[in-house]
Amino acid sequence: MSDKLPPLASGAVLKPSDPVPTGAVPVGGIDFNQPENKNIRVSSLVQSMKTMGFQATSVGVACDIINEMRSWRGHTKQEQAEREENGLPAEDGTGEEKCTIFLGYTSNLISSGLRSTLKYLVQHKHVSAIVTTAGGIEEDLIKCLAKTYIGDFSLPGAGLREQGMNRIGNLLVPNDNYCLFEEWIVPILDKMLEEQEADPELLWSPSKVIARLGKEINDEDSVLYWAYKNEIPIFCPALTDGSIGDMLFFHTFRASPLQLKIDIVSDIRRINSMSMAAAKAGMIILGGGLVKHHIANACLMRNGADFAVYINTGQEFDGSDAGARPDEAVSWGKIKAEAKSVKVYADATIVFPLVVAATFALDEESA
Repeated sequence: MSDKLPPLASGAVLKPSDPVPTGAVPVGGIDFNQPENKNIRVSSLVQSMKTMGFQATSVGVACDIINEMRSWRGHTKQEQAEREENGLPAEDGTGEEKCTIFLGYTSNLISSGLRSTLKYLVQHKHVSAIVTTAGGIEEDLIKCLAKTYIGDFSLPGAGLREQGMNRIGNLLVPNDNYCLFEEWIVPILDKMLEEQEADPELLWSPSKVIARLGKEINDEDSVLYWAYKNEIPIFCPALTDGSIGDMLFFHTFRASPLQLKIDIVSDIRRINSMSMAAAKAGMIILGGGLVKHHIANACLMRNGADFAVYINTGQEFDGSDAGARPDEAVSWGKIKAEAKSVKVYADATIVFPLVVAATFALDEESA
């Protein structure tokens, strides 16, 4: 039969393959006919997803990288140097130093129900530092004062404006929430200004302001509260880009001629110093833009992160920060060439709860 086929067509269609490389992983999935998969654990589910292909595989790889960064144990940089001088391996897993984990997320994720997952990570000290936007600060506080509601992506803006409703995707925030926020924050700003005027040595930075707000909100549902309590710094170089900026603007008129002064330089020194002091550095970044770049740029100060997990829906064709793959950061020295990294192209509200269930949450499960 084959000798009757046109030689050109048969040669093109039936071209023989090279041998499959040793160690190649076959594609597989989850067979729910199997009894063990009827009530499958999330960690097992995610492990099974690694062989599915597409973004399911990326999710599985992301979990492996996060589990490695959180389980890594080594020595401080000084200890490493001393060990190398004595002919000992710099990294043998016997040290007490942990990987410094930088978590970044955009404000919409705090507006969403993913806030509870982010709070969990801070409450249980699973991360070392956070970078977020102004909305990531204020929306956490506002949710302690009033609720955000499920709406619809198609609700018309003009009608919502008439009703005093603000739309974040398919979420709705009553404008009264921001009025409550103003009533709550203004007395705190007044007090901070008083303290600034009474102590010439007092220097407010965005991270110090955020810690103070976390202390004042005193609510266990708050990410900021747990960050304050566990001494996990939250960095927000764009603190004025949101409702907090509005409140600070209004406060300049209320407090005139005195002004609250917030120094961003001390925070860039603080986050860069954390990066340089880290024996190992890992990045977990949900979204893009400022939060992604601020962490990556801090890791540049140590010649790159050792682990990196990106989760966002950005595409690289427009040269955007969110769209950039980890390899672009390698070219800038923000991720090490030998680092373990992955980008998951997905909505973080869908993927990140699975990731946390298959990584950080396993600590409490085994306790």
